[in-house]
Amino acid sequence: MRTTTRRVLAAASSSVVLLAPLAVIAPAEAKNPPAKPVTVMTRNIYLGADINRPVTAALTAAEQPGANQLTILTALANATHATRAVVDRTDFGVRGALLADEIAQAGPDLVGLQEVALWRSGPMQLNQVGVPNAQVVDQDFLQMLLDELAERGAPYVAVSVADRADVESPSFTGPITAPGGSPRDVRLTMRDVILMRASSTLTELAEGQDVYDVNLQVGVAGLTFDFDRGYQWVDVRAGAQRFRFVNTHLEAFSSNLAYAQAAELLATSTAPDRTTVLACDCNSDPLNHDVKTDIGDTLPHSAPYELITATYTDEWLRWAPAEEGWTSGLSETVDDATADGFDHRIDMIFTRTVDGHRLGVERGAVTGTSVGDRDGATGLWPSDHGGVVLRLRHW
Repeated sequence: MRTTTRRVLAAASSSVVLLAPLAVIAPAEAKNPPAKPVTVMTRNIYLGADINRPVTAALTAAEQPGANQLTILTALANATHATRAVVDRTDFGVRGALLADEIAQAGPDLVGLQEVALWRSGPMQLNQVGVPNAQVVDQDFLQMLLDELAERGAPYVAVSVADRADVESPSFTGPITAPGGSPRDVRLTMRDVILMRASSTLTELAEGQDVYDVNLQVGVAGLTFDFDRGYQWVDVRAGAQRFRFVNTHLEAFSSNLAYAQAAELLATSTAPDRTTVLACDCNSDPLNHDVKTDIGDTLPHSAPYELITATYTDEWLRWAPAEEGWTSGLSETVDDATADGFDHRIDMIFTRTVDGHRLGVERGAVTGTSVGDRDGATGLWPSDHGGVVLRLRHW
């Protein structure tokens, strides 16, 4: 089942601390030996621009008097050109280095990454508008980040890579009759990724992933753009114990969609026989109970979070108050002069155990949200989100 929407809104989106190796303390009566250390992180690395701009521009153009296919396509292409220019401005060459510094210093065993963009381009094909077939790689955020980590002597392995939305649009300036600005097609493939530290003592046992049944689908001038999201998981062994690590990125546009995705996530990704650790850019603020009635939503922004925490534990709240865990969200250009934009919390780490006992949290940090985390030369932040790192006392 898919849901069609009329309008796209802008997606919402502390210093790094060194986390010592995780010491696991098992209950005295436990029959199994203590599990090995587990430090986990969730990190939205930001695709580099407001992806809603082109669709919003096309929908607005379609509502103008005298609108036709050419005027709508021109608006789409001009907005795509502007969006791609912002990606260059929010330079992942700079931001990737900052993110690598964060991850290398925190040293998590497992990292759930969201918005791991792959930007590609190709010849402009006006007879194939919307067909994602451009092949020239402009920026591969995953490879750039892995290279930066390796340079720091902190190599990571991508144990799960999940392709999500894959959208393409013509890009040019001016009218379609005389396109400027190096006319071309621009393609964005969104990915979610699970990284494992190469030196970790964890062992990967199995993996899986799926696309949600309910996703955002937008129609523009006879074209359909699918903004798919999904989840992925890896089962790992830590000493004699096993657990599942899940990573997901719920829909930002609609709380109704995010709630449906969360329900599917809980039903299909939770391990029935072992602890599940969930890294999530949930796009659901537990303190925000507003409802986007203008787009037809009936559920508040907090609803997906409340659904998840009915069966999962929000581990950050076992470490610190909510206001110490703000992770979102800066401006599109991520060159904000202050950290004031970090004013709510949507990036979470949850856990669920089979027997219902709670895990201990020995250390916690929000990363990338201190002014000192910015690049000194450009003023760029690592992302429009902060990261969350938790050292869990497991089993």
